[in-house]
Amino acid sequence: MEEPQIPIFTKAYDLYKLLGSWRSGIPKQDRHALWQRAEERMLSIIEGLLRASQQPVAQKPATLETVSVDLNVLRVFLRLAKDTRAIDLKKYAQAQIQVDEIGRML
Repeated sequence: MEEPQIPIFTKAYDLYKLLGSWRSGIPKQDRHALWQRAEERMLSIIEGLLRASQQPVAQKPATLETVSVDLNVLRVFLRLAKDTRAIDLKKYAQAQIQVDEIGRML
């Protein structure tokens, strides 16, 4: 299956790849709890965007609202990762820039 050429989907896809590239550097106790949940939430966002792209216009708002909630939960998970020092401030800022951009596009 070819990747959809939807800008917001591409941004979300890239953010997941970024988060995945940090996985091995996350402390073990956080990797199997907080970080796994953050990555799962990111997958839910990607799935929701893909679903919305395939839905009739009347159904899109409900799906995109769910994606918006997932994005807000991801924001909290990332802030928690920063506050517990699972990720450093530089990585947090890098991820937040992308999350904010996805939020604006959403």
